[in-house]
Amino acid sequence: MQYYLAGLVVNRILPLIQSIFLALFLSTALSGCVIFGDPTELDDTKGWQAKRIYEEGALKMSEQNYDDALRYFQVLESRFPHGRYATQAQLEIIYAYYKKQDPVSTTAAADRFIKLHPNHRNVDYAYYMKGLATFNERGVIDRLTRQQINDRDPNALKLSFAALKELVERYPKSRYIKDATLRMEYIVDTLAQHEMHVARYYMNRQAYLAAANRAKYVLEYYPRTSAVEEALMTLVSAYDYMDLQDLKADSLRVLKTNYPENPLITGELVREERIWWKFWESL
Repeated sequence: MQYYLAGLVVNRILPLIQSIFLALFLSTALSGCVIFGDPTELDDTKGWQAKRIYEEGALKMSEQNYDDALRYFQVLESRFPHGRYATQAQLEIIYAYYKKQDPVSTTAAADRFIKLHPNHRNVDYAYYMKGLATFNERGVIDRLTRQQINDRDPNALKLSFAALKELVERYPKSRYIKDATLRMEYIVDTLAQHEMHVARYYMNRQAYLAAANRAKYVLEYYPRTSAVEEALMTLVSAYDYMDLQDLKADSLRVLKTNYPENPLITGELVREERIWWKFWESL
């Protein structure tokens, strides 16, 4: 009797187990299709030589279709890793990422080229593009609010300056030197303006010591920028508020020597019946 009941249970459960295994098999097979992609998907570069793949990528670049251009150049590099077309594709990849406004990928591609080809005749281009990658980098909030570049976090500009500086020092005869130098000058001036933007913030909140420190930083590290005059004015104002008359007099003397037409020197701010040390409110 016991054997009969056991056999009956097995006979009834076995089909159920088989059904479960079949379902699992079909599920795995279907998911496998998803994992490995559409079996009907074709590689349009199959059988192409390196030259043709590169030309197709270059065509997509000229059409500003940077996603497809990247795909062709990456296929070229993986399929034909050696030779001039692969090397040129690596340079094109840097530029494609730059045009896509992807500074992280641009920098990574430039660093990779520099590492693979440190003595290549066009390696200076990689340094140059690395500098450009973060030159105009702006976050979503920056773009939406149209925030001025000197109001923002200066870290991106500092990274850009470092890369351009490396280009100038390593390759003084590079054809990118002139543009790189102009950009470096702009970055330095912008960083100085950023410091003064913060100094104005401190002055408005009566944090005079902090404002003075920012102004002194500009005079020490950015002495040839357009922010120097404002830095001296800030020092005069901050020292006056802190009743540091000797330091105020020294700052006024330097301001008069270098900027004799400054409103604090000519008395213009006083004639306009404004409190002269709050000049920053009009900036």
